[in-house]
Amino acid sequence: MADLLRTGTAPGAIRGRSAVVAVGNTIQGTVPGISADELGVEALRQTLASSGIAKAEIDGLITCKSYGGFGIDTEIGRLAGLNPAYSATLDYGTCNFSLHLAAAVIDAGLASCVAIVYGTTQRSDGNRFTLPLGRQDDAARHGFLNVAGPAGMAFRRHQALYGTTEADLGEIAVSQRRYAQDNPLAIFREPLSIDDYLAAPYLVEPLRRADLCMISDGGACLIVASAEKARELTERPVHVMGIAQQTGLRDRQNADQWMRPWIGQVAERIYPAAGIDREAVDALYIQDPTSVWVMQMLEWYGFVEPGGVGEAFRSGAVGHGGTLPLNTNGGQLSEAYMWGFLHLCELVRQLRGEAGERQIEGLRTAQYSSTFGMMKAASTIFSTEVS
Repeated sequence: MADLLRTGTAPGAIRGRSAVVAVGNTIQGTVPGISADELGVEALRQTLASSGIAKAEIDGLITCKSYGGFGIDTEIGRLAGLNPAYSATLDYGTCNFSLHLAAAVIDAGLASCVAIVYGTTQRSDGNRFTLPLGRQDDAARHGFLNVAGPAGMAFRRHQALYGTTEADLGEIAVSQRRYAQDNPLAIFREPLSIDDYLAAPYLVEPLRRADLCMISDGGACLIVASAEKARELTERPVHVMGIAQQTGLRDRQNADQWMRPWIGQVAERIYPAAGIDREAVDALYIQDPTSVWVMQMLEWYGFVEPGGVGEAFRSGAVGHGGTLPLNTNGGQLSEAYMWGFLHLCELVRQLRGEAGERQIEGLRTAQYSSTFGMMKAASTIFSTEVS
């Protein structure tokens, strides 16, 4: 690993060849009377306006398909008035997967300034999760129409292996709610203690309301540029240093699939890719449709020992007020459900010192990790400096 850190030959070693130059988002919650595509385009408009970047600079467009068949690049481009050199739509973009495609497009020379756009109105449109989650299999027919089913099974497996308690799991939701209280964008801002958490009824046993995200309407946008273009567009680029992905597409053919062991393969690659050790990460962002996914990724990336999540939060090693800040916007559990796009908006603002009352001082390097349920995992490391 030492050789890979030094030479920059590891897979996914972007090392500052691309950077996030601007982020933006609309209001979140319930936004009736406007389509998902219009919300995405509004997020793009606000991002350009707040950053001072001209629309003419955008020569790449990557969109993420959203609930109801919205989010297709051809329609977003038409509404936004764009004729980019490159455009594409990912069926499940989330922020990491879309960002990695943008970095690859820039590396290939197909575009130099890529707008990543997402908009959704699934709250107003009444998404009731009536379709199978992932595959139409026996699990789906028995009710796995929402992430709560697989997450609940995964937590039961974790309990069996390590003796993890519901109070241990609850520390994640409590920590993120504390961050959300300083975030005016957050949907859930009322105080939440561990006693409040444990007193709440189960939503899908063993998970409670606070363990699961609330679907929401909203839009978000990131603009990613080549290193050369980034220097022209902003004085504060947030450099992409390393990227990594791995799938678990064999599903239950994989050993111990509830624990999603293939995330560990991403963990093995991401730090050599970025040229850093894990200890250099100043802030961590984990996509969190459920608190169980946060627990798993904290362990697989080596920030918490297996079975030690509760103690890590209680000791101050991780979370609100702790050594390693985690999901400083409140995450999807308290802020809003935007498939991880708001995590990256927050990450960039924190690294640029623009996070207001929740600003953490001295941040230079941050990591964002996400998954697509039981199927895919990805991670990206960012820095304000290129060494």
